[in-house]
Amino acid sequence: MSPELPDLRPHLMPPVGLVDAIGPPEEDPPRSALLHGIDEAHALYQADRYDSVARRLPGILSAAGGSVRAADGDDQRRQALATRARALFLTGKYLTQVRQYDLAYQALASGIRDARETEATPTAAVGVIGMCWLLLRQDRFAECADLASDTADAMEPRISKATPEELAVWGELLLRVAAAAVRDNRKAEAKDARRMAATAAHAIGREHTDFRTHWGPFGPATAEIKVIEDLSLKGDARGVLRRADTGPLHPDSLRSHGSPTSNVWGRYRLDVARAHGLTGAHHDAIGELMEIYRSHPEWMRHQPMARRVVEKVLKTRTRTPTENMRTLASHLGADG
Repeated sequence: MSPELPDLRPHLMPPVGLVDAIGPPEEDPPRSALLHGIDEAHALYQADRYDSVARRLPGILSAAGGSVRAADGDDQRRQALATRARALFLTGKYLTQVRQYDLAYQALASGIRDARETEATPTAAVGVIGMCWLLLRQDRFAECADLASDTADAMEPRISKATPEELAVWGELLLRVAAAAVRDNRKAEAKDARRMAATAAHAIGREHTDFRTHWGPFGPATAEIKVIEDLSLKGDARGVLRRADTGPLHPDSLRSHGSPTSNVWGRYRLDVARAHGLTGAHHDAIGELMEIYRSHPEWMRHQPMARRVVEKVLKTRTRTPTENMRTLASHLGADG
């Protein structure tokens, strides 16, 4: 656990008494400065610098709360609440990644409520995407599928007139529907959601990333990666390997239409590594994992799948582990 986590608790789980405590409004930076600070912290998150994110979040949340308390008039309050919602969504994203689920729930739920108070439905929907990710992490598949499906229905745009941002939010919600439904053995629902997500991705035409308007990246490559994730969940290793690096994931397509974020790409390569391990191609599995280790060691440390792949290789291999295997086992805390 990061030593900075206790500093987040007063912002997310404050003491509650007979009356609401009123904090000091002295921290009220210009909204542009606060948004810039949130953007900088999100860039650190994308760079897997989680301790740096944790150190920044208490100050960001304090400033965001101060802005809400200092707001003068309805317009200022709406802007302040929208900004605090973004700060809370980032906090929930970080906490979900490092598996602090109770705190993550508080952050995401509070951010959604801030957005709902100002009737900022698109912003609230972004928080729902994060809430669904948290539910997936907790194996609450039926709740995730239902929440994502209801929200996707409410947010469904007219494809011909939709902005990339609207398509991305709708598409991300559909990806959550599919991810939860396939894990809950709701195959028809998962297939339908994947089809609609592919429609949204095709309409955008390339990877779209704007963390001020939606949760994560969305586009043809991201949608295809999630289809491969389904194959991996089913244990269809050969299906994963047949589909990997083809279509939207072919290098030429990635150059033309953009690549997903490093975290999404890393998860995809983990699925490929697992598929190699299941087919007995241990050298290829370890090679994939070493590429992730070299580029994103801190992110990898939080991926149980990586540890499981290494452990399976170590347990089924008859020869002495290679140096790369030992490096990965040490980094991931894998049992040999």
